[in-house]
Amino acid sequence: MGLTSNKVLVVAVVLAVALFAVTVWFWPRLAPRGWRAVVGRIGLLLVTQLALFAAVGLAVNRSFLFYGSWADLFGQEQDMGVVVDHAAGSKDLKVVGTQGLDVPGGGRPAIAGQIQKVVVAGERSGIVSPAYVYLPPEYFQAKYAKRTFPASVVLTGYPGTAENLIKGLKYPKTAYLQAKEGRMQPMILVMLRPTVAPPRDTECVDVPGGPQTETFFAQDVPKAVSETYRVGTKPRNWGFMGNSTGGYCALKIALHHPDRFAAGAGFSAYYRAAEDVTTGDLFHGDDGLRKRGDLLWSLDHRPQGPSSFLVTTSKQGEDNRRATLDFIKKVKSPAKVSSITLESGGHNFNTWNREIPPGLVWMSGKLSAA
Repeated sequence: MGLTSNKVLVVAVVLAVALFAVTVWFWPRLAPRGWRAVVGRIGLLLVTQLALFAAVGLAVNRSFLFYGSWADLFGQEQDMGVVVDHAAGSKDLKVVGTQGLDVPGGGRPAIAGQIQKVVVAGERSGIVSPAYVYLPPEYFQAKYAKRTFPASVVLTGYPGTAENLIKGLKYPKTAYLQAKEGRMQPMILVMLRPTVAPPRDTECVDVPGGPQTETFFAQDVPKAVSETYRVGTKPRNWGFMGNSTGGYCALKIALHHPDRFAAGAGFSAYYRAAEDVTTGDLFHGDDGLRKRGDLLWSLDHRPQGPSSFLVTTSKQGEDNRRATLDFIKKVKSPAKVSSITLESGGHNFNTWNREIPPGLVWMSGKLSAA
């Protein structure tokens, strides 16, 4: 039974209720002052409290998907164990599994599309990371056999798991439904987490002497995907989107690489690279790199390319509102900016699930298949 499954949650709730009932039933028998009775009362209270906290924790995790699996909860990086051989002529992307979508006909790719689990090996960065690739149903249909498709890289927040993008934020299902209803064109999604050098949060920075994360996302991922799937290599073929840390990365890479990405969408993004115990020393004293990691500074001091940006915030509940308004003001032609402002919404999955559907439609409108 998976960590986020209904069965695990039901078992935890039933166990908590049962232990509460047992505690109430046996409490009169444990009323004496003897040490055995005292130990019994303490034991029943502790076990009942632990069961209650476990049930609440499982329910919260199921809603927000802080951890996608038991291995993720206990810090086991099983996905990183896939070995990719680099023989002459091999590709930088290897498909290691497939799965259907939770929609009618989800097991048939030509009807519902398909999610492929892959491993991307960065040719320039040397980074190897698991990912998921959503292919729309048109990708498998005969009449589209020679057609290319636009694609967008999609990142979670930190620490996050790529599974969150499928289970909690429902990117593939949303893209399928929006395309089916004619609101957006069929689009390939390349879904990863930003933590490609776990457990370190590299903020999509090329760390001096460390992980070359920006190179991985800006150059290696599009190259590997375009060599494997029917996706073009021009900027108009590629977008970048994400939430929280992933949103910062999306805006940053679209801003600094307009020659590779036509659009970037940041849901609840922040605008300057974090520097704390999770990141370590990202810039090694290089003030130029630090300033480059500040998107507001970059908008003021670096040339702006023809990229389009989507930023989101809320009037109540988000702490990025002022910085988001500053970002909007600083975007100048030939760049373009759009925004989503909710009346209220926190830094959570519920908020992002209200922004992702229009965000996907917006992204689709900025990209071209040809």
